[in-house]
Amino acid sequence: MTTQAALYRPVAGMFWMFSAGLAFVVMTALVKSLGTSMNPIQAAFLRFAFGLVFLLPALRLIVTTHLTRKHVAMFGVRGLVHAVAVMLWFFSMTQIPLAEVTAMNYMTPVYVTLGAALFLGEKLAFRRIAAILVAMIGVAIILRPGFREISAGHLAMLGTSLMLGASYLLAKTLVRDLPPSVVVAHMSIWVTLALIPFAAAVWTPPSLYDLGVLFLVASFATLGHYFMTLALQAAPVAVTQPVTFLQLIWATLLGALVFHESVDIWVVAGGTLILAAVSFIAWREAVLNRSSLTTPSIAPKL
Repeated sequence: MTTQAALYRPVAGMFWMFSAGLAFVVMTALVKSLGTSMNPIQAAFLRFAFGLVFLLPALRLIVTTHLTRKHVAMFGVRGLVHAVAVMLWFFSMTQIPLAEVTAMNYMTPVYVTLGAALFLGEKLAFRRIAAILVAMIGVAIILRPGFREISAGHLAMLGTSLMLGASYLLAKTLVRDLPPSVVVAHMSIWVTLALIPFAAAVWTPPSLYDLGVLFLVASFATLGHYFMTLALQAAPVAVTQPVTFLQLIWATLLGALVFHESVDIWVVAGGTLILAAVSFIAWREAVLNRSSLTTPSIAPKL
């Protein structure tokens, strides 16, 4: 048995992705619970500021890793791009139901696939193009333009997915030279720095309750990313990605039971189509063993 085969544990991978999905949904629900008590930009800054605490174990590696001017420039650009994504995401949480935020977040890997073809030279085979079209149909089903009003929250989520996709592509370039843990750590640092002027412009003294909730948000976000890492170590994305569909189920249930949001079957149907399309891309590339291609996990990078 090869080492790679010995490490292939699909059941463990699905379990850890299931756990990651729960952590991310709890994180999203905690943000939703803040309501409009705090400006979403300030909330985004505090979430990342608290998240810096979890970088302490990696501090030595961060400090000792040599960075070129190009690396620093790319980290700065990625920090700004990701900061815009986070601000848009926190804003959308105050505007649209939990299930819609979760379903529209599934578009991030689709944008990554398109961006990889445009900027990284990856080929778009017919199957990939067909899957992208299916995902676009899923978005149309969720938004239903002409049948209901498209709110600022929906536009913000489209922007969030687009910016997260750009952030992922920058990370994909950076990990060619640097350890993934360093890339993740620098993202948190640079996003926090990028958010400072925006948060300062809207700053109001936060309550202890809001600070406690945002610390929990940072904790569950970190826990979710850790579980996601364990999932991807145990099994490929093609195996773990379909499990992320459960995030939409949990978000729909939480929205209905906790926040009294109506269950919109069109949102579930559209989100399912998007997820099916992305999962097909991941599965197809796994079959072809084209490991250089970009098939990221759906989990939100917030």
